[in-house]
Amino acid sequence: MDKKIITISREFGSGGRFIGEEVAKKLGFACYDKNIIGQIAEKSGLAPEYIRESAELSPKKGLFAYAFAGRDITGKSVEDLVYETQRKVILELTEKESCVIIGRNADFILKDRDDVLNVFIYGDLPEKVERICRLYHVSEQEAVRMMTDIDKRRMTNYNFYTEQKWGKASNYTVCLNSSRIGYERCEEIIVGDETDSRDTGEAAAGNAKIS
Repeated sequence: MDKKIITISREFGSGGRFIGEEVAKKLGFACYDKNIIGQIAEKSGLAPEYIRESAELSPKKGLFAYAFAGRDITGKSVEDLVYETQRKVILELTEKESCVIIGRNADFILKDRDDVLNVFIYGDLPEKVERICRLYHVSEQEAVRMMTDIDKRRMTNYNFYTEQKWGKASNYTVCLNSSRIGYERCEEIIVGDETDSRDTGEAAAGNAKIS
């Protein structure tokens, strides 16, 4: 069977990570998210704590932090090193097996492949706030602050390194509102899309053999 890759981009609080993990379980795929931090740290020589903070999120000072970051003689910053190492790790992993990759600009990194399903999970504010409050045991005010900060930093990191707009529908195969249709239905749609594409490929291969 040919490999198949699913990338899950998501708004904070939308349940995108949970949905991605469940999709991986249902399909029997590997799931990569924070569990690749160790590989990135080992290859880059940087501390795992730094990778955890920087691999998907921009510095807290935003886009200007990238512009004025300290650079070596090649013109690269530490953030550039993190991104390039993360890119290499993702490319290596996707060459080995079918998998689900959550976040980390994977949709852009894998844009030249034709075996990738790119998904963006978003949600409505009340449901996202409620989920953040429940998971992180914070007030509604703090939940909104966390959501705003993390999504802004994800967007800045994505926009800077991809020169695309984070969350723009045309950058993804499918966009799903987890608040409106629920997590389980999101999973069914993603699994269905993956299964349909696999079945189509197998049918095409079968027809080719017959002809």
